[in-house]
Amino acid sequence: MNALRPLPALLALALAACAHSPAPPEATPPEGDPSSRPMPNVFGADSVPVRESFLTAPLPEHEIDSVATWTAPGGEVWLIATGKQTHQLVVYDGDTGDWKLTVGGPGQAPGQYNRPNGIAVFGDLVFVVERDNHRVQVQRLPDFAPVAIIGADVLRSPYGLWLRETAPGELEMLVTDSFMADYRTETLPPMHELDQRVRRFHLRLEGEALVATDAGHFGDTTEEGALRMVESIAGDPLHDRLLIAEEDVRVGTTLRVYDLAGNYLGQNLPRETFRAQAEGVALFACADGSGYWITTDQGRDLTLFHVFDRRELGYLGTFTGEQAAMTDGIWLDATGSREFPYGALYAAHDDAGVAAFDWQDIARALRIRRSCD
Repeated sequence: MNALRPLPALLALALAACAHSPAPPEATPPEGDPSSRPMPNVFGADSVPVRESFLTAPLPEHEIDSVATWTAPGGEVWLIATGKQTHQLVVYDGDTGDWKLTVGGPGQAPGQYNRPNGIAVFGDLVFVVERDNHRVQVQRLPDFAPVAIIGADVLRSPYGLWLRETAPGELEMLVTDSFMADYRTETLPPMHELDQRVRRFHLRLEGEALVATDAGHFGDTTEEGALRMVESIAGDPLHDRLLIAEEDVRVGTTLRVYDLAGNYLGQNLPRETFRAQAEGVALFACADGSGYWITTDQGRDLTLFHVFDRRELGYLGTFTGEQAAMTDGIWLDATGSREFPYGALYAAHDDAGVAAFDWQDIARALRIRRSCD
């Protein structure tokens, strides 16, 4: 029961709050003509170009890893990115890409981070995975006030997370835990220990507090289904499905398919789809069960964004941006905003910033639906 430690409100004063460094240049639209660049051939079909709506100004000192969005009560979209090297969160305007503020700093106190990686938002709560603090930190927006610390007693090397509401005021959180026997040589732990690759927590909202229970762990221990090097994870409750990125290129990088109970279903997305390394994953979900999975292939020159049918996991196509590369995490915000009425896909770009794609541009290029209507 002690996977989470509620934090008193007074600790908000200890938050390494809003370290307002000088504002970087404003985000600019990408330059260049994508038609002049030969596109990579993936899974038997040419990828199609989709121009980024914006690229944030480069901030390479942060080593941007993952992104999430939050819509403020007034409708403004905050685009929040994790900075692994500076141990901070970088906040941008989700419609323009302009820098807003920087939060946190290195340390173990509430409001500080140690190599933040995965990030997710539920309501006005932001969940930040800290690899080297071995925890998930929960803060309340817009002030980033500390709420809780989760998993510090069980997580070893956490990376990604996925949240879902299971009942009013109740959440389930899955966290990938990619601990190694030897990090320097990327030596994997014994196969029988890979049943701990994903940690499960049950969360309950009680007023301003958050109470959590460690609900165990899972991971297949067979050669085919084992999760050797994991980061991103996302789920689809309607189809009882999890997609979990297997990043170990030594066995073939792909996304493995599990059910919500944590059982490997004997299925992977086609390995031949991924040429570099499977990384981010996001779901465009419609109430009738239709929709699309978006996955990333972390190319050094250009990231390949592969799209699959939600129901059958059939391959539908691949697109690239003009510049977006080396993408780790992605976040699909399908709620719509001032600049993106049909939603936007945000992708970490080249460890230095974030690229934004208008969902209707992606839909037009791949001839898929731009909305659930």
